[in-house]
Amino acid sequence: MTRWISLCGAVGAVLIYWQQTLLGATEVFPFDRELLLEAAPIPPGKRMPILTVEANGNASIDLWCRTVTARLEISETALKIVVDQLPEELPAMQSAGQCTADRIKADEDMLAAFEEVTGWSREGEFIILRGPTNLRFRASDH
Repeated sequence: MTRWISLCGAVGAVLIYWQQTLLGATEVFPFDRELLLEAAPIPPGKRMPILTVEANGNASIDLWCRTVTARLEISETALKIVVDQLPEELPAMQSAGQCTADRIKADEDMLAAFEEVTGWSREGEFIILRGPTNLRFRASDH
């Protein structure tokens, strides 16, 4: 009888663990990490878009040329992003010719995609911002 009770307890513990880790565990958004957009570079610069979100929802978005601030409202799988306006001036620290017309247009397109995001999920090492255009990010390794 004692073995039966022990076996039932062990099976119950395994089932609870399995349910929490495989079925119902809520993913936690990776706050305070640099999230690098998975995309092909746009020549001539090497700069890639990076999203950094603080635990309070304040965010910084480094685009192809410019940087903009934003506010994120995050729940289990829902996400709303309110982006500030793009600054008119280009960053002083960029090399001459780095912000081409293609890169400036890509900034505007990225902002539009951020504003249409309605949810997020984790797929392995990637964070997917879901909307009409999904944006795929991974945590920066530096």
